[in-house]
Amino acid sequence: MTAPTTALAEAVWAALGTVRDPEIDEPITDLEFVASCTVSDDGVASVRLRLPTFFCAPNFAWLMVADAHDAVAAVPGVERVDIALEDHFAAATINEGVAARAGFVAAFPGEAQSELDELRVVFLRKAALAGQDRVARPLVDAGATPEELAAMRLGDVPPSPDLDRLRKRREEVGLPHGPDAPLLLHPDGAPVAAEQVPLHLRRARLTRVGIEANGHTCRDLLGKRYAI
Repeated sequence: MTAPTTALAEAVWAALGTVRDPEIDEPITDLEFVASCTVSDDGVASVRLRLPTFFCAPNFAWLMVADAHDAVAAVPGVERVDIALEDHFAAATINEGVAARAGFVAAFPGEAQSELDELRVVFLRKAALAGQDRVARPLVDAGATPEELAAMRLGDVPPSPDLDRLRKRREEVGLPHGPDAPLLLHPDGAPVAAEQVPLHLRRARLTRVGIEANGHTCRDLLGKRYAI
């Protein structure tokens, strides 16, 4: 869809841009999961979301709808939020649960066993691992050795959007992300030793490729579903 043009609508659109598909780690605006976004003169923000298939996982769908609701509600000038997922088998349940701020378990009684905080962290950790490949790969290609990579700090790495993204993901899961933090970290936050670097980077690369492949698949399915 075309991004809105009024000041408040632009702010709402920017807020939606902070919401990510947890599995793909990309903004729902870039993925074109936002079917429409309008803001009325009295501050009612109406957003309609769509997903690549009718049967996309309801837990991921819930996270995106709930995050979108929270992001838009926080925009100054928005008086009321009307966010709905469309064309999904659990849309009614998700929309009602998010609007009521009921929580995932309450919305899916007898099916959901826990809230989705742990699931969110799992995918954030995957994103942080994939980010290490994005940042380290150019260094490897330039000839950096395992010993050099193991000793490298984030502050030693040339600035880039990939570095900013890695630092943000680490911050979100409570991992060291300042300039003195090691470039390469295990999921538990322990530094990667020089002899562990090759295997660690292979795992990081496989994680990144998997995430990006999912992103390509979702874009293709969404494009075919909605002819965009």
